Amino acid sequence: MPGSLKTEAIVLRSIRYGEADRILHLYSPDRGRIGAIAKGSRKPRSRFGGRLEPFFRLDLMLHEGRGELLTVTGASTLDGYPWLRGNGPAIGAAARGCDAVLRLLDSNEPNRAAYNLLGRYLGMLDAEAAPATAATDQPPGTTAGAAAAASRTASLAFRLKLALAAGFSPELGSCARCGEVDGITAFSGAAGGIVCAACEGGGFPLTSKAHAFMVAATRKPLAELPDADDATLRQAERAIGDVLAHHAQVHLRPAA
Repeated sequence: MPGSLKTEAIVLRSIRYGEADRILHLYSPDRGRIGAIAKGSRKPRSRFGGRLEPFFRLDLMLHEGRGELLTVTGASTLDGYPWLRGNGPAIGAAARGCDAVLRLLDSNEPNRAAYNLLGRYLGMLDAEAAPATAATDQPPGTTAGAAAAASRTASLAFRLKLALAAGFSPELGSCARCGEVDGITAFSGAAGGIVCAACEGGGFPLTSKAHAFMVAATRKPLAELPDADDATLRQAERAIGDVLAHHAQVHLRPAA
């Protein structure tokens, strides 16, 4: 029904439109995916300033007319994640996270768990990019490679939790085909999770380390990420990609 509404939302994508407008892809805890237009937002003296860029968490006033796009009539910043915006790897990770939400959650059904997860992920990326964090929280001997591995670990943990929130979480407790708990040797995207030796046809070998990582990443908070080597992360990423491709018909961008 046409009228005005108020909601929180995170800007997933912002696209230039016409001479002075923006088309926004938003995610809201109350309305799920929202498409909106911000008229005149690219003018130098726009009342919106720069807050309609990706990764801003906003308090929005929207007008719902007869078209598919709502119109932004007011916006105030709840969190701009400022340190994230000055850090290249953090921007990349945030962009992949928002892209995953765009691809996996494409309806206007509310999903507060997914919204809260994205907010926590952006907040974690912002905190890790802050100068004080970079100066004091990195253990001695930390290298760029180790930091990249940690970023990929966080990205994969986020994807597993997002798949859970979207209803596409892989089966990790027992064989997805026969229910056997012991003898797990592989992962099958078609079956929807781990499979035992008797059912592994069509799957790929999955190490116990990769299985344990996926279980821990699903259950633990993002801030308590399990350690994992490169081979483990590659297997976990393939498993997540396969199950989403088969059951959600979604193909995500590489995690790093």
